[in-house]
Amino acid sequence: METDLSELECYQMAESLAQVVWGIVEHWKPFERQTIGSQLVRAADSVGANIAESHGRFYFGEKLQFLYYARGSLYETRHWLRLAWRRRLLLKEDSALLAELIEPLAKSINSFATSLKQQRSDNKLKESSERYSAAEPISNLPISNLDSDEIISMEDIAWLTNFANAF
Repeated sequence: METDLSELECYQMAESLAQVVWGIVEHWKPFERQTIGSQLVRAADSVGANIAESHGRFYFGEKLQFLYYARGSLYETRHWLRLAWRRRLLLKEDSALLAELIEPLAKSINSFATSLKQQRSDNKLKESSERYSAAEPISNLPISNLDSDEIISMEDIAWLTNFANAF
């Protein structure tokens, strides 16, 4: 039996990140809220939305593709957080809390992807592997490496979580 979306750990974590971001941004002045705040909230909300979309897809490749989109949204969230930090919109406590949420979320997205890959190798997902074969692998694009168990590397996780220390 398939796991309900609301029971997925990575989805729960993405919702928590989105709620914390919302709670921070809603207290900003109107200009900051309408510029950086709007983009930051949309990016953070998109992490969970893409996990949900992945969960709702049937084919293995589509499920992984939307997890890659979730990863991209997590990077975008980090981008807006860095700008907010540089523009003195985040308190040190806010950045520490956000860093505590981002790293486990990135790892949880990896775990979800690994689980999907395992289900596919166990033939629990019904599809032909030929459907997603490519004539030649593209080695310089991380998204093309579907054999890796991690869609977010440990280096990427460190990069995501250390936004406040980067400058």
